[in-house]
Order: sequence, then structure tokens, then C-alpha cells
Amino acid sequence: MKIYDISKEISETMIVYKNRDNKKIVREIVANHSDNHFHESKITLDMHCGTHIDAPLHMVENGHTIEQLPLENYMGTCKVFDLTAVESFIRQKDIVHLPINEKDIVLFKTRNSYSKVYDFNFVYIEEDAATYLVNKKIRTVGIDAMSVERDKPGHPTHKILLGNGVAVIEDLQLAEVNAGEYELIALPLKIKNSEASPIRAILIEK
Repeated sequence: MKIYDISKEISETMIVYKNRDNKKIVREIVANHSDNHFHESKITLDMHCGTHIDAPLHMVENGHTIEQLPLENYMGTCKVFDLTAVESFIRQKDIVHLPINEKDIVLFKTRNSYSKVYDFNFVYIEEDAATYLVNKKIRTVGIDAMSVERDKPGHPTHKILLGNGVAVIEDLQLAEVNAGEYELIALPLKIKNSEASPIRAILIEK
């Protein structure tokens, strides 16, 4: 059995959305072995930092929150599709030929997985592709971008997906993963009333 860790490492130096200071991790050591004979720390963490799940509340007023979401959306058989040839954004024509079926969990691997710095032109999911996925009645879509869209007024891709019951996973790390079927485990933290949650996502080779 081979396990792929497809999560970003959380640290003070990790790449964050648009390199914004208010998105960066802040860690405080509250006890150490020299003074207290044990070690404890705390972090200030944006819920959308690193590999994470968006709940509908993120973009849909009065939408469901993390603890209300069905866990089966984030575990089970999934399909990884290689879209590294896509330069700018994923359109319906880029995925219409793929074997995407009802209730699928779909992960898109793009050139984003190979970026070592923040890419202001990261690959994202266009509205027509999001609508196609909704019409296919998939369970979940994941992508190796910090967001499923880039600088779109009104956040239409988010709203198309989250507003129609499609679960969203963002900022995956898929560089070491080939296209194919895997078992996914990507469970959110049970944080009451949260619009998002960091996750530890893994793929198990079938």
C-alpha cells in the first residue's frame, strides 16, 4: 500500500494567498522545557491557509458550516485527472472528455502543483466547467490552487459549486501523484460555525 500526502505543510514561511501578511501563520510558544518542563504553543491560522475545505457559508449567505457537512464527501474512491497542459484556466472543453460520473470525487492536477512561489496567474476552474461538474452531479472537486477561481467579481465559481452542493477542496499538492483512481481521506476539523477548515489530505494507491 502506498500513501501520498497531498497536503501543504503549515508553517510561518509557507506560501499564502497573494503573499498577504494577514494570511501568514503566527506561532507563539507559550511554554518551553527550560522554564516549564513541557512545551506548548499556539498558532493564529487563517481557515483558508494551506490545504483546506470550503463550506458553503464561505460564499453562500446562511450556507452550511463545516460541522454540518457529510463526511462521505471527503473520503472514498476518487479520480485524479492530469490537466498540467492547461495554461490559464480549466474550461468545460478541457474536461468534457474525462470519465466523470455522478457522485464522483474529482481532483484536478495542474501546473500549480509545481509552483515554488506564489503564482498570480495560477490555474483555476472557469464557470462553464463548474456548471458542467454540477450538472454531472459529482460529490466533490479538488484542485491544487489556493482558490477554485482567480480575481472573479462576485466569486461565481465558488457560488456555482458550493451553492449546488458540490464540496470544494483547495490547495492540494499533487506533484507526486499520477492520474488514476485512489482512496481519498481528507477530513475537516469539527469546528462549529466555521466556513472552512484545514485538512490533512492523503491518497491511498488502489
